[in-house]
Amino acid sequence: MTSTQTSPEAEPTAGDERQRQTRRVGFTQTLGRWDVKVSPYLYISPFFILFLVTGLFPLLYTAYVSVFKWDLLLGKGDFVGFENFSTVLQAPVFWKAVRNTVSIFLLSSVPQVILALVIAALLDANLRARTFWRMGVLVPYVVAPVAVGVIFSRMFADQSGIINQVLQNIGLNPIGWHSEVLPSHLAIATMVNFRWTGYNALIFLAAMQAIPRDLYEAALIDGANRFRQFFSVTIPMLRPTIIFVIITSTIGGLQIFDEPRMFDQYGRGGADQQYLTLTNYVYQLGWTNRNFGRAAAVAWLLFVLILVIGIVNYLITRRISSDKSAVSKKRKKVRA
Repeated sequence: MTSTQTSPEAEPTAGDERQRQTRRVGFTQTLGRWDVKVSPYLYISPFFILFLVTGLFPLLYTAYVSVFKWDLLLGKGDFVGFENFSTVLQAPVFWKAVRNTVSIFLLSSVPQVILALVIAALLDANLRARTFWRMGVLVPYVVAPVAVGVIFSRMFADQSGIINQVLQNIGLNPIGWHSEVLPSHLAIATMVNFRWTGYNALIFLAAMQAIPRDLYEAALIDGANRFRQFFSVTIPMLRPTIIFVIITSTIGGLQIFDEPRMFDQYGRGGADQQYLTLTNYVYQLGWTNRNFGRAAAVAWLLFVLILVIGIVNYLITRRISSDKSAVSKKRKKVRA
């Protein structure tokens, strides 16, 4: 009998090669699935990590500081609970700061959004040197807030300011831009509008350029002029952008610090705190009075105020947009 001897290293068969190839394909498919599921979260993770470090952690740590008697030099003291909040809420200066903050916010945000819409509509038209004008509206945003504050504080000076000199030349009485409540708010709101109107105009301009031109052609065929096209086509198509700008303007307007701080040489919000804002009040409590606990309490109250006003703005604009869309749908049904 003859026995067939096989070598210890047998050659791979076709079945083994097919099994290895199947394993490779299966691993590649699994890796591809994980890539599709995980990669979007990896792409957006830097934002959330940065927000956690610079946004969420300071917010939570401020809440922790607000329930302690915390000194700038001595550090953490005794636990006082909500005593800092009750003390701040009973202080007349706090309510003056709330009044000033809301007043300056309204005087700056409302005209700012309207002017930004008008400027964006002009920039969207067929202008000569449109790139120059579009870059020009962004120049005030590039200027440092300190420089803007110094220049406008000199312009609105009570005695030797340019504005009062012009008023006196035309026979009007000078205005106490630094000593009176409403004029000081108007002057600070002018500074805010100077810096941010062009920035918001470019946001509106980008949204206007994304509107399909077929809508304007259809409106033109129906006999609508430029004014009618702006209110019937442009504004309805800009509703999401308008809501975004209103919310961001609300957040920024209630956190205003540089303009009232640089409005006078002392930075105390006026002799009678007539233009002291909440952020300036936080600064005074923390760095001048060295009471970090009360400063943190004011910061948290400001956060709640911004949250409430932001939600109210969102609900109002959302309700207006939904009502207008419902009316337009009814008109379409009637025409059909």
